[in-house]
Amino acid sequence: MSIYDLYLNIEYHLLNDLKPSGYLKEVYNEPLFQKYPFDMLYKLEITEQSQKYHPEGSVWNHTLLVLDEASKVKMRSKNQKVFMWTALLHDIGKYSTTKNRKGKITSYNHDKVGAEMSHEFLSHFTEDKKFIDEVYWLIFYHMQILFVVNSLPFAYIHGMKEHTDIHEVALLGLCDRIGRLKSDRKKEEDNIKRFLKMCK
Repeated sequence: MSIYDLYLNIEYHLLNDLKPSGYLKEVYNEPLFQKYPFDMLYKLEITEQSQKYHPEGSVWNHTLLVLDEASKVKMRSKNQKVFMWTALLHDIGKYSTTKNRKGKITSYNHDKVGAEMSHEFLSHFTEDKKFIDEVYWLIFYHMQILFVVNSLPFAYIHGMKEHTDIHEVALLGLCDRIGRLKSDRKKEEDNIKRFLKMCK
């Protein structure tokens, strides 16, 4: 199997499996998955997160949970291929941005760094600029729900609405918030409704 075959296989499972995490777990220890550009995902297993917000552990564990949540709602997305690849790559920037600051684990700007990395990753396999750009901007703005709902200075509704679809951001954001252990689905669904209302 070539590295391109692995990409196509992953895409097939992203679009067709009820729980795509199963296939990702299967290929995680394959030599190809540890090579560039898949190593961007491979390293997420050793990327720690705050136990307060992510009791499921590593970024890779979180990504697999998000992926399975995304699979449940992908029919509601306007582009399932974009949506599912974004779910897989949404936290790809955490490996290079995560730091332990006096006992506090942070990953500032992982959204922006991750968008750039997703562009690099996908460009290795496809020349479909529209597809790559749509994934890029969804990742770039995937933290906006937190910023907007909490009225943080990083909120940028105008730019988000200019570059992507707020409903896609909301759908991804719901999966991101629920894709962790001990999440409160009702609370997160209410936050998504509030986010959409504030964006309009």
